[in-house]
Amino acid sequence: MISKDWTGNSNSIYKTLGASNHTDKERENDDFYATEPKAMDLLLEQENFNDDIWECACGNGCLSEQLIKAGYKVKSTDLIDRGYGTGNVDFLLQNEKWNGDIITNPPYKFASDFIYKALELVEQGNKIAMFLKIQFLEGKARKKLFEKYPPKVIYVSSSRLLCAKNAEFQKMKDGGGSAVAYAWYVWEKGYSGNTIIKWIN
Repeated sequence: MISKDWTGNSNSIYKTLGASNHTDKERENDDFYATEPKAMDLLLEQENFNDDIWECACGNGCLSEQLIKAGYKVKSTDLIDRGYGTGNVDFLLQNEKWNGDIITNPPYKFASDFIYKALELVEQGNKIAMFLKIQFLEGKARKKLFEKYPPKVIYVSSSRLLCAKNAEFQKMKDGGGSAVAYAWYVWEKGYSGNTIIKWIN
């Protein structure tokens, strides 16, 4: 099986969403948009997780470091070696079961693949949490995903959180912040009830 190319192409975020071209800037190579650490803190205010957590698209460690500070044992991997965790690990090619939870901000164009793979790897009753755009709720293919594997809870951020190119959060703030709305999508393997929506931040 050939590893998927995670390299973002021009305006891939909007093409993924089926929206118009809103920017003339190139997407960051390999879809590296780091997550504001505050996003993890907000999730941990709402959810308890297993002691062992796999951050499988760790980037430069923004989320992993917050988990470690909170007392979790974190396995940090990424397809690209950015000097944090273990690089050159393609999550989508992993087959070994993980006896813990999985938390990440996945590369957007492979977000559904990450969710399916994470649910395949975790044990019954364990959780996965994915930081994704609100628009991830749209789409016929994702409707099938949600019908088969309904999230247990979706935590909508009522204030904007940042996903900054190359983790340049201050530069993004100086440029006006974010126009994108995000949420934490939390699955518990085996859950088949209705999805609860809560608001945070």
